[in-house]
Amino acid sequence: MTDTSQRFLVVRLSSLGDLVHTIPAVAALRASFPSATIDWVVDQRWSPLVEMVTVINETIPLGRSLPDVLSCIRRLRRARYTCALDLQGRYRSAVLARLSGAPRRIGRDRQATREPGATIFYTDRVIPTGRHIVDMTVDLAVRAGAQPQPEPRFPLRVPEDELRFVREMLSREGISGGYVVISPGGGWKSKCWPPDRFGALCRLLLQRDGLRSVVNIAPGEEDLGGAVVSAAGSANPPIVQLPIPALAALLAQARLVVAGDTGPLHLAAALGTRVVGLYGATDPQRNGPLPRGAVVQNISSQPPDYLRGDYVRLDSYSAAMLSLSVEQVLAAAEQEISITA
Repeated sequence: MTDTSQRFLVVRLSSLGDLVHTIPAVAALRASFPSATIDWVVDQRWSPLVEMVTVINETIPLGRSLPDVLSCIRRLRRARYTCALDLQGRYRSAVLARLSGAPRRIGRDRQATREPGATIFYTDRVIPTGRHIVDMTVDLAVRAGAQPQPEPRFPLRVPEDELRFVREMLSREGISGGYVVISPGGGWKSKCWPPDRFGALCRLLLQRDGLRSVVNIAPGEEDLGGAVVSAAGSANPPIVQLPIPALAALLAQARLVVAGDTGPLHLAAALGTRVVGLYGATDPQRNGPLPRGAVVQNISSQPPDYLRGDYVRLDSYSAAMLSLSVEQVLAAAEQEISITA
C-alpha cells in the first residue's frame, strides 16, 4: 500500500498531558508516511492544541451533544480510513474507532488498558514494550507500520499572534524580561504541592534570581491561585487563566516552568522550555516530562500498576508530595535557570 493510499485516524480525546504525550506517535507516523492522510479526533475542548500539531492533516473536534457526536461519526465514516489507532484505551475511544469504519483498529492489550473490555473493538492488540507513556503510544504507531524514532518529537507551532498577546499582557504586569511559570493545580490533590510552598518559591526566585513568577491556573482553581499569591507576599505574581493557544505561548516564552505531573508541565517540556516536575503520586519513569526536564521526587507511594495508569488518586496531599521541600525545588529550579542564562 502506497503512502497516499494510507489514511490514519488517531483517536485520543483528552486530556492535556495525555494529548501532549500522543504527539510523538503522530510524528512517527508522519516521518514514515510523509504523503499519508493523518487525522486526529479529539474532544472539542482540546482541539486548539491538536491544531498546533504541524504534522496533522485535519483536526476533528468531537462535541458533547448527540447531534454533534452523530455528525462526527458521519464525518469519520466518509473519510474511509484504512487504520484507526486508539491511543486512549477507553470504551468511548474504542467504540469511536470502530464506528469510523476503519478495517484495522489498533490499541493496547487488556493488561495495559484502563478499561480492558475496550479491547474487543480492536483488530490488533499491542503489548507495550516501553515504560513511559510516550513509548507505549509510539508502540501502537510502530504496529501501524511506522519506524521507531531515535527520540520523541513534538512538532508544535505556537501562533505568532498568541506569542505577541502574551508579551503584551505580561508587559502590563511589569514583566518584560525572563519569568517563571508556576502551575499549582492538578487532576487530584495527591498530585499537588501545597500553595504556601509555591508562594515561598516565588519569593525566593525573585530575591535570589531576579525572576518574577506567573501563576497559571485552570477554571475552578481561583482559590488555589489566590493562596499562592498570598503566600508569595511582595513577589506579587500575577494570576493568569488562558485558553490553550495563549497558554502555549506563555509556556514557550518562559525561562522555567515548575509544576506537578500536569498538562502545563508536559506542554512546556514539549515546547522546549526548561521544566522542574514535582512527583510523588505518579511515576516519572512513566509520566515524566519529555524530551527533557528535571524531576524532584523523594519517596514513592507505589501505586498498584503503573503500566495501566492506576495512581493514588486522593483528595488530600500525599506524603510523597509533602516530603518535597522548598529548598529542594529551589535548587532544581536554579540549576535549570542556569542552563538558560
